[in-house]
Amino acid sequence: MTAAPPSAALLAPAWFARPAARSWTCAPGPAGVREFHAALPGYAPTPLTELPRLAAELGVGRIFVKDESSRLGLPAFKALGAFWAVHRILAERAAEGPDAAAITLVTATDGNHGRALARAARDRGTRTRVFVPSGVHPAAVAAIEGEGAEVVPVAGPYDEAVRQAAGAARAEDAVLVQDMAWPGYERIPGWIVEGYSTLFAEIDEQLAAAGAGAPGLVAVPVGVGSLAQAAVTHYRGRPPAGGRPGPALLAVEPEAAASLLTSLTRGEPVTVATGETAMAGLNCGTPSALAWPFLRDGLDAAVAVSEAGAARAMADLAGSGVPSGPCGAASLAGLRTALSGPDAVARRDALGIGPESTVVLLSTEGREANPYTATAGSDAR
Repeated sequence: MTAAPPSAALLAPAWFARPAARSWTCAPGPAGVREFHAALPGYAPTPLTELPRLAAELGVGRIFVKDESSRLGLPAFKALGAFWAVHRILAERAAEGPDAAAITLVTATDGNHGRALARAARDRGTRTRVFVPSGVHPAAVAAIEGEGAEVVPVAGPYDEAVRQAAGAARAEDAVLVQDMAWPGYERIPGWIVEGYSTLFAEIDEQLAAAGAGAPGLVAVPVGVGSLAQAAVTHYRGRPPAGGRPGPALLAVEPEAAASLLTSLTRGEPVTVATGETAMAGLNCGTPSALAWPFLRDGLDAAVAVSEAGAARAMADLAGSGVPSGPCGAASLAGLRTALSGPDAVARRDALGIGPESTVVLLSTEGREANPYTATAGSDAR
């Protein structure tokens, strides 16, 4: 892993494109994940809402937003990965026999992953210890504690919280459950990525029901890149329909934490210094090592968005009945950045997007998931 200079997040270009990504392929994800989620109490597919006004504004055929504001009783998509990973971990533990010691699940979080892990563990009678970096809203911390987790405050950024969580997980009968991977720690992050596949299976069914067919572009907010890895696996891990290439995949990050965009530009994963952003769940300085090869080869483009752009997108989504937090609204902000402005024609060409294209935006969290938005105002500071 290469460390970029402290100003790298600010020096990163606002755009990266690799149109050849649509011809890249990978192995498909495992079977059985959707069936597992469907058997959970309270499971239902989250809504896929059409936004015709925004489609007209941006000059595309149809825009849909996948609304993850209520997923298994929690306000973000993270529950899908956490519940599947806890299921796999505890199944392995049970296979060791009735004398296996109780375990504590340990993680670091900007909010949503830690709360989802705590809920999944609580439902299975398992303890959790969650390391929380500075900058996470007190209400989000209280929500994690409300799930029964022990919260450990960290005086530092997300990467430091991950480091401390990994250290704590070396204790006997502790298991690290992190959605970020690094060399030597890849299996459990891989299970979390597998859990996210349910979201994309639902989108396929919902687009078909709406008569929209396959999407031409899918916009994905990126923190460490695990959800984007799941998107790449879903769309690049199956034969193209009718011989046509799969959709363009657009990664969206905050300008204050553009580690993936910087890494793609340099051609290697780098760590960047992050700044303050209302998109707290995307405020990550290092791409996941497990995700990196998929993102490097399978993403068509990446873009960084401003705080004002995310705030505008959040307001527009709210006006259309989608209660998105700033991380979820980043996908719309990224689409606007990609399809508007003086370079719009070249960017549309790079993405293969035209006036008949169908676009899917992933709104990964509701407003409840990120209380910062309640006081962020028009600047989304």
